Amino acid sequence: MKILFHLIWVILILLDHGSSGVNTDEVSVMEGDPVTLFSGVQTNQQEEIKWYFNDTRIAQISGDLSFICTDVQCNKDTERFSDRLKLDHQTGSLTIMNITNTQSGEYKLLIISDSSDSKKIFSVSVQGVSAAERDEVKRNEGESVTFDPAVARKPNDVMMWCFNDILIAEITGDQSKICTDDQCKDSDERFRDRLKLDHQTGSLIITNTRNTDSGEYKLLIIIINNSSFSIIRVKRFNLTVIDVPGSGLSSGAVAGIVVGVLLVFAGVTAAAGVIYYRHRMTHAPVPQSENDGL
Repeated sequence: MKILFHLIWVILILLDHGSSGVNTDEVSVMEGDPVTLFSGVQTNQQEEIKWYFNDTRIAQISGDLSFICTDVQCNKDTERFSDRLKLDHQTGSLTIMNITNTQSGEYKLLIISDSSDSKKIFSVSVQGVSAAERDEVKRNEGESVTFDPAVARKPNDVMMWCFNDILIAEITGDQSKICTDDQCKDSDERFRDRLKLDHQTGSLIITNTRNTDSGEYKLLIIIINNSSFSIIRVKRFNLTVIDVPGSGLSSGAVAGIVVGVLLVFAGVTAAAGVIYYRHRMTHAPVPQSENDGL
């Protein structure tokens, strides 16, 4: 009987387009940003959680974690996400990484338990990013750069800095968690202690910039109130680090110089040896024969 009820419930989910009176959370996100759709629950290993995008199942997790699927693991028609879906095993919340405009649409969450079933709907709209919304920043290699949010930081704000969609710095509202570079789990340690995070303003500072630091930096401010949330993209920065002639040498150039110095040194040593040999021959005493003096 319970299986039949669940089947009927799923059919209702697939047929429902927001007319059932279920509140719809409006979520607006910029293209390329991550977005998390919060379930608002803490699983007790009894619920079954299913996510649908435009009536296609895209994620599912059973209460005892015996079955978990995302993207093509759930349905072959979900290939559009290309492994960019992350499912929180504790809460069932769904995160979409590097979202594109093709992911705009209606997301439905179905929570099935022994005592009751519930449903949430999220209407996600993905906005494009114009060139005017990006700050172009240029620095000479070795200089420092500061990315300023230019907004007043609120006490409960969670601020996340990403470089090419990799988390490189984060600060929670109560400052219980602050991380930079390799302290953040997603970081690739490329900055090696060159990141500084202003705890009051959320500004990010990169010292001794290198050309490998060139790329897109994004600031995300996350505000969570109970089960509701919002992600505000404040700014994007495109950083270009310019090589300055004479400011530094590549490893290949250094190796070439070392080889050149060694060759010159070897040449000088050889020449000195030849000169010394000739000098010895010029000033060497002439050997006398046995008949000399007779």
